[in-house]
Amino acid sequence: MLGIVSGKKRFTEANMTFSTLITQDFKSKPRLASQIPNDIDSPILPGLPDDVAKYCLAQVPRTHFPTMGSVCKKWRSFLKSKELITIRKLAGLLEEWLYVLTMDSEAKESHWEVFDCLGHKHQLLPPMPGPVKAEFGVVVLNGKLLVMAGYSVIDGTGSVSADVYEYDSCLNSWRKLASMNVARYEFACAEVNGKVYVVGGNGMDGDSLSSVEMYNPDTDKWTLIESLRRPRWGCFACSFEGKLYVMGGRSSFTIGNSKFVDVYNPEGHTWCEMKNGRVMVTAHAVLGKKLFCMEWKNQRKLAIFSPEDNSWKMVPVPLTGSSSIRFRFGILDGKLLLFSQEMEPGYRTLLYDPDASPGSEWQTSEIKPSGWCLCSVTIKA
Repeated sequence: MLGIVSGKKRFTEANMTFSTLITQDFKSKPRLASQIPNDIDSPILPGLPDDVAKYCLAQVPRTHFPTMGSVCKKWRSFLKSKELITIRKLAGLLEEWLYVLTMDSEAKESHWEVFDCLGHKHQLLPPMPGPVKAEFGVVVLNGKLLVMAGYSVIDGTGSVSADVYEYDSCLNSWRKLASMNVARYEFACAEVNGKVYVVGGNGMDGDSLSSVEMYNPDTDKWTLIESLRRPRWGCFACSFEGKLYVMGGRSSFTIGNSKFVDVYNPEGHTWCEMKNGRVMVTAHAVLGKKLFCMEWKNQRKLAIFSPEDNSWKMVPVPLTGSSSIRFRFGILDGKLLLFSQEMEPGYRTLLYDPDASPGSEWQTSEIKPSGWCLCSVTIKA
């Protein structure tokens, strides 16, 4: 009994120390990485085993992580690790935030806006590194946002990039990762089984590509893998049951837009093909075990794909909230958000809840970006 009491006292005292450190540091401004004390050989929290200390740090609300990262290098190292996400997931503490890349009404400047799980807007992200680009790819990997490749115009000269940047939502900072082997834009990308895949697109000379690359975050390395059977660009990708699906866009071997679906199996390193895809897809998002799409030719209907039986279902989009026929999608709290691409006075964001009772699936939401939504991702951390 004495040992238990002593243990509780020790744990309480350590947590008081922890709380004091947190409170004091939150009142100070975040420091640059070069100013952070180097305590790599010290315990994370004095008086506690590191595994217990990590659990304590993981309890802190996500909004405080960037400031905590400037306390010391050991805290910073833990906050940017996959272990933090794992601990918070096991403890049921993951917070889901929506990141929306918006463009102002004059199409001159873009920035990332952040909404929490309640739809409350948080701080803007620091500017993305490098030149302003278009037709780049975005994907979420291990609670971090990757912005990849793209096309830019510098001093009147077009340039295709192979650069890759990572935004750490826990530290609110960007860093450069290894570049791709092939510079490209208008390509498809997705995360599958902890790896990132980029597929097709257009290359340096505007030539369409069939090449495919895979990124391993453990080695920070891109590897060229089995290519597509035909060049493909303007397409998109998603992941189901450990496989990569590539849809939409155009192919050099088809007239107009391609309805072929290329499916890659990482275990067998092989591609196969289906023929029931969608063409000219203007918006897409994966919610649960289904893919939601909107096609240019029919933008008042959702096309919902079920990979279990490779079937599609069409759902009409109501006029309530917005009469727009152009949307971008977002995912938050298990619901699909439809952001209008037409800034109508007084419009409200449409919301589709696939788990709602029949007739109640469509609602409206107060979540609204300040400008046009270019793309969005959901990050749990």
